[in-house]
Amino acid sequence: MSELHKLTARAAVDLLRRGEVTPLEMIDAAAQRIEATDGEVGALPILCLDRARDHARRIMASKPSKEEASPWLAGLPIAVKDLVEVAGVRTTWGSPIFADHIPQHSDTLVEILERKGAVVIAKTNTPELGHGGTTFNEVFGHTRNPWNTSR
Repeated sequence: MSELHKLTARAAVDLLRRGEVTPLEMIDAAAQRIEATDGEVGALPILCLDRARDHARRIMASKPSKEEASPWLAGLPIAVKDLVEVAGVRTTWGSPIFADHIPQHSDTLVEILERKGAVVIAKTNTPELGHGGTTFNEVFGHTRNPWNTSR
């Protein structure tokens, strides 16, 4: 299972639903890949892995009845843009003005995704306040192209 980071979302959800991999294993695989690559790329400046693992454990502990379907995303790790609030996770909107902002509540988008079985593991870098065609801000700097980090 060392290649979990290469799966499509659909393939990962299929494995999660069949119980061939756990949400915690998916988080660990994502964390290893982030650690190996993001120092040079700078795409995921805010990690919330402890929060993600807590959420994954809740998903794993819940046993839907046969009448209930398992959550659509079944524990799939995701990242959301640093323009979307996640309760207890730093949200900067890429702006020094909000560099230390930690929201009490999650955006409705995050609440819905998590209710459907997504597990937020990180926040992705953004141009300041979402304005711009490339990802640069004074809080986290540039995000590089993963295929050519000189760009």
